[in-house]
Amino acid sequence: MGSEDGGDGSIAASTTTAHRPARAELQTRLDDLIRDNRFTVAVVFPVVGAVLLVGSAEGVLPPPLTFDPLLILLGTLVMRSPLLVGVAPLIDRRAALGVVGLAGYAYTVEFVGLRTGVPYGDFHYAIDLGPTVAGVPIGLPVFFLPLVCNAYLLCLLLLGPRAGAARVRLPAVVGTVVAMDLVLDPGAAALGFWTYPGGGPVYGVPLSNFAGWILSATVTVLVLDAVLDRAALRSRLDACEFALDDLVSFVLLWGAINVYFGNWGAAAVGGLFGLGLLYTDRFDVPAPIRWP
Repeated sequence: MGSEDGGDGSIAASTTTAHRPARAELQTRLDDLIRDNRFTVAVVFPVVGAVLLVGSAEGVLPPPLTFDPLLILLGTLVMRSPLLVGVAPLIDRRAALGVVGLAGYAYTVEFVGLRTGVPYGDFHYAIDLGPTVAGVPIGLPVFFLPLVCNAYLLCLLLLGPRAGAARVRLPAVVGTVVAMDLVLDPGAAALGFWTYPGGGPVYGVPLSNFAGWILSATVTVLVLDAVLDRAALRSRLDACEFALDDLVSFVLLWGAINVYFGNWGAAAVGGLFGLGLLYTDRFDVPAPIRWP
C-alpha cells in the first residue's frame, strides 16, 4: 500500500502543493477586484465617509445613520481592503501569529488605558463603535494595526536602500505613525469619537496620548520587523500599485474632517502624507471614467 500511494509524506506534500495554486488563484482574483474598484474604494468611500461623519457630528443626519457603528466598521474595512489584499501573500503562519499577538496587545493596552489613563492619558469613548469586550471595541485592531502597516510600507518606499538599516527604519516608522496620529486624533476628537476630560494642547488632545502612541507603535513595528520578510514585502510593494490606497483614503477622510473643523495644523500634516504618496508615485488612483 505504501508503495502505491507514496506514503503519508507524499500525500501531505501533494495536498500542500494543491493548496498553493488555489491560494494563488484567489489572490489573483482579489488583486483584480481591488484594481477594478480603486477609485470607489480609495476616493468615494472616504469622501462619503467624511460627509456622513461630519453630518453625524453636526446632528443633521437622522438617528439610524448618525454614527452608525456598522457603517463605520464596514466603511473602515472597505478602505482597508487594498492594504489587506496587498500584504496577504506575505502572511504565513509566523506572520499570522504576529498579527494575532498584536491584536491581543492592542486590546490589552486599550483595556488598561481606559481604566488607568496609562499610556494614552485619561480618555473615554463618546460614541458607539460597535460591539465591545470589557469596554474595548472588537474592531480596534482594524482601526489601529493598518495605520502602522501603512507607515511601515510608506517608509520602505521613501527610505529606499536605507530601510535596510534598523537604526534608520525603526525610528522612521515610529515617527511616521505618531505623525499619522497627529492627523487622526484631532479629527476624531472633533467628531466626538472619544474625549479627553483634561483636554490637551493639540486640538484638545493631551501630549500623553502621543507618548502612548510612541510606545504602541514601537511594539508593533518591532513585531512586524520580526515576522515579515522585508525583501518579499518590498518586492510585493513594487508590483502592487494599490497597496497604499488605504493611506490615500486616510489622507482624504481625515484631511477633509480636519479642514472642516479648522484643525489646520492636523490637516497640514495630512497633506504631507499626500506629498509622500505623490513622491512615491502612489497617489495614482485612476479616474472612474476612462475615455477611449
